[in-house]
Amino acid sequence: MKIRPAIEHLQPRLVEWRRKIHQYPELGFCEVMTAEFIAQSLKEWGLEPITGIAQTGIMVTITGNRPGKTLAFRADMDALPIPENNQVSYKSQHQGISHACGHDGHVAILLGVAHYLSQHREFAGEIRLIFQPAEEGLGGAKAMIEAGVTEGIDGIIGLHLWNSLPLGTVGIRPDNLMAASERFECTILGRGGHPGMPHQTVDAVIIVTQIIQALQMIVSRNINPFDPCVITVGQVSGGTRYNVIASSAEFSGTVRYFHPYLKDFIPKRIEEVIKGICQLHGAEYELNWYRTSPAVINDPNLTQLVRSVAETLVEIPANIMDNCQTMAGEDFSYFQTEIPGCFFFLGCGNPQLELNYPHHHPRFNFEERALMYGVEILVNCAEQILK
Repeated sequence: MKIRPAIEHLQPRLVEWRRKIHQYPELGFCEVMTAEFIAQSLKEWGLEPITGIAQTGIMVTITGNRPGKTLAFRADMDALPIPENNQVSYKSQHQGISHACGHDGHVAILLGVAHYLSQHREFAGEIRLIFQPAEEGLGGAKAMIEAGVTEGIDGIIGLHLWNSLPLGTVGIRPDNLMAASERFECTILGRGGHPGMPHQTVDAVIIVTQIIQALQMIVSRNINPFDPCVITVGQVSGGTRYNVIASSAEFSGTVRYFHPYLKDFIPKRIEEVIKGICQLHGAEYELNWYRTSPAVINDPNLTQLVRSVAETLVEIPANIMDNCQTMAGEDFSYFQTEIPGCFFFLGCGNPQLELNYPHHHPRFNFEERALMYGVEILVNCAEQILK
């Protein structure tokens, strides 16, 4: 990727910022240290950040050298409750928490954009940088919008470091890029008892296992195979002792989809399955449903502008991935329900250095040269879109 000298010279500082944030990860709405570091850095460059938005969020405006529209860039700040297994000098110092999804890199990239544009204001209008808390299923984007950060913005751009793609590639497409993400929690209420007398019980654990198996039939038999959908049960708990039949058991999971008709169909069908199996065994249930984020649907005009910028920077045309799509979710989609937005993937994988573990894995890490690539793309977007 073609990088201007001023941004290439910024690379050591980008790595330094990223590793500092990486060492001290914080969960959603608790990004106090991260926010303090961001705000202090922005102030050192003569900028005036607004802090405390949606608890820990930050917004700062950089004004160009002539009037024009307002474009926003967004980065998420939160980490995950996942212990880090990487043996690196900048390993997480917060037990059980790590930046296993690249948000530390997103913050570093946006700090790089702030540093560069604070010194190079050859663009029209304004750039607003949004540092968002709590992307990982806690509603951070929605909280920032409710606090008014999208007011007066004409468009917004976000990126995600993506180590499923090799370094030097860009994944971008109009329309659906990332799936709608929803979450459910269910408790099965049976009747416990002695394992030697199972006929006197209603075994909640057995019921949960049957429900989990049956839920997969929804995708394979109730949904058009041309309409992508995923139902995953990621957490199960039940029982207190090996020789006691459990009176209750719990499971929780997530649903991912693109097509709008599935928004109502899936929760309805899941409850029908749970209710039917519980009736078969004489159990009861409690089901709670949470709509985490809608699908990431890119604005076609803004996407074409971002893609044209990427085309001028990526040296090999084949490194622009037009049909890059995933069933992962992203609450950037909430911004897109308010204003035109474009979200894209920035390749940061390097299998030769074992930098290809999946997102949310304890050994997730990425090729740090992607940081200056991210800064270059966003700066170019500011310069080209705000001509």
